[in-house]
Amino acid sequence: MGSAAKAALVAAVALVAAGLVGANFRDDCDITWEPQNAKMDEGGNHLTLSLVSNSSGCMLRTKKQFIFGSVSTRIKLVKGNSAGTVTTYYTSSIGDNHDEIDFEFLGNETGQPYTVHTNVFADGIGQKEMQFRPWFDPTADYHNYTIFWNECMIVWFIDSIPIRVFRNYSAKGVPFPTRRQMYAFSSIWAAEDWATQGGRVKTDWTKAPFVAEYRDISLRICDCADYGAAGCPASCASPSNWYAAPDLCKLSDAQLRQMRAVQLGYTIYDYCTDAKRYNGTVAPECSMPQY
Repeated sequence: MGSAAKAALVAAVALVAAGLVGANFRDDCDITWEPQNAKMDEGGNHLTLSLVSNSSGCMLRTKKQFIFGSVSTRIKLVKGNSAGTVTTYYTSSIGDNHDEIDFEFLGNETGQPYTVHTNVFADGIGQKEMQFRPWFDPTADYHNYTIFWNECMIVWFIDSIPIRVFRNYSAKGVPFPTRRQMYAFSSIWAAEDWATQGGRVKTDWTKAPFVAEYRDISLRICDCADYGAAGCPASCASPSNWYAAPDLCKLSDAQLRQMRAVQLGYTIYDYCTDAKRYNGTVAPECSMPQY
C-alpha cells in the first residue's frame, strides 16, 4: 500500500477513534423515527438513542447521501441486561433492490457477551453475515466503528482494526454496491424474537429504557447532494478521490495480520462456512480471495 493512500485510510479511522473528528449529529443528521427517544447535548456531539417498548425505539439518519468513502462513529452500547435489543450503525440506500452495509450489535443477558453482526446487501441480495464476539466490554466505554467503502472493497473496522473485508466480484456475478447512493443510519430497536440466543432469551421490559450512546460522526464521503434521482456524479469513481486510490484496493500487511487475528479468535459465525444453510454449497465469493 502506498504511503499517501495508507495515510489517508489510517487518518480516516484513527482520528475518529481518538475522538478528534468533530462532525455533528444535530447539524448533519435527522431523527426519522420516534424523535422523542433521542437526546443530544454538548452542541450535538453527544447523542443517546433509547428503546422504551417493543414498538418504540429510535432512528437517526444523515442528511447527506453518498457513494464511497468512510463513515465512522463512536458507540457505547446498552449496559446490563440488553437481551432482545439491537443497536446499529449502518449505511443503506432507499427503495427496491437496496444496498446496505451493516454493523448491528445484538444484546445479551447480564454478564454474557454482545454479538457484533455484520452483513452486506447489494441489489437487494444479502445473507452474507459474519458475527464476532467483541474482545472488549462495549458497554464500558466508547469504541469507534467505521465502514470504509470504495469500488474495490468494503472494510469493517473496530478501533482502527479491520475485522472483515468484502471484495467487489461483480464482474464474476457477485452483487456489489456501486450504483445506489446511501445514507448512514444509527438506531436502536426491539428484536427479542431472534436477537439473543436465537430468540430464547426475551427482553426484560422492566429494565427499559435501554439507552445507547454515540459520540462524534465522521463522514469522509462523496456527497450526492443536489443530484437527486440522477445519482452521484461520475467523479465519485475518479482515482483523484482519496478513497479511490488504487493502493486502497487491499489491506496493508499489518492490517491483514490484525484482521486474521480477530477472525481466528473472535468469529462465531461465517456464512462462508455454513454449507448446511445452502444445501451443501456456499456462496460463489467464498471461494474467491477476500484479502
